[in-house]
Amino acid sequence: MRLSRTWLALASSLLSSVVVAVEYPLPPEGEDIIGEVQVITARHEDTFADLGDTYSIGYYEMEAANPGVDAWLPKEGTQITLPTRYILPSGPREGVVINLAEYRLYYFPKGKNVVHTWAVGIGREGWSSPVSTTTIVSKTANPGWSPPKSILKEHAENGDPLPAYVPPGPNNPLGTRKMNLGIGSGSYLIHGTSKKFGIGMRVSHGCFRMQNQDVERFFAMVPVGTKVRIINEPYKFGRSNGKVYLEAHAPIDDNGQPSIVDRHAAVINTLIKRDDLVGQVNLDWDVIRAIVADEQGLPVAIAEPGEQVSQVASEPLETF
Repeated sequence: MRLSRTWLALASSLLSSVVVAVEYPLPPEGEDIIGEVQVITARHEDTFADLGDTYSIGYYEMEAANPGVDAWLPKEGTQITLPTRYILPSGPREGVVINLAEYRLYYFPKGKNVVHTWAVGIGREGWSSPVSTTTIVSKTANPGWSPPKSILKEHAENGDPLPAYVPPGPNNPLGTRKMNLGIGSGSYLIHGTSKKFGIGMRVSHGCFRMQNQDVERFFAMVPVGTKVRIINEPYKFGRSNGKVYLEAHAPIDDNGQPSIVDRHAAVINTLIKRDDLVGQVNLDWDVIRAIVADEQGLPVAIAEPGEQVSQVASEPLETF
């Protein structure tokens, strides 16, 4: 009995540490970065999908942060980077912000000086998740699912017919919780899942898919009427302790597919939105080009404290 109690206490402690990992103190005005990058040693049974479940990190996030590492057989003893440091998305720190290019949801609870963040799956080719501003219009625990005609048709054509109604339970694709958004006549949802795989990937029919353990926690704290901003920003600039950072993700197009964009223009357009940076710091453009090329999704310093110039450096388009 003593052994059982010890293991229960240990399990409770481990679960608590995972929960805490998705809640961060909100940085003060002028600061934009939360969390810290973690490095762990892989065990023989670890996969990126399993580690993502534990730390609420998306599959693509894990791949980007660990180039050259086998996602399914990392090998015991391999050093694995957990990309758990984030530049907060641009715009007001309020309500819910979902960044499609990042496969990540941020929640800023009203009246609390914290931010929560979780990995999400987004719409795949032909079923893109929309860029929009909306609200959460309803919440349902343990939902049933009536597939829309378009999805019934798709599955039938693929030889995988669906029933007209899927009752609540472990086989329900909406998982244990759903929240309807006020776009698409309420057809776009934030919901859980019956599948372990697919978080942080382009897998859905336009909805935002979360792990059940994550969506349950989010569901409990977010009220109906909460504002939701859906953005698509692969490049994020931010400040922390006097330094300027850039975080780069692989751009995706409106169909949720890899996008061939003018990276120079995209970076500049993102940068000029930051009035506190334009014309104020001497950016290291060699480092910026490397960050944009790598697309590892990690904040990297591009300017040190006290480096001041009269204008932002410019580079020819072909340098990206």
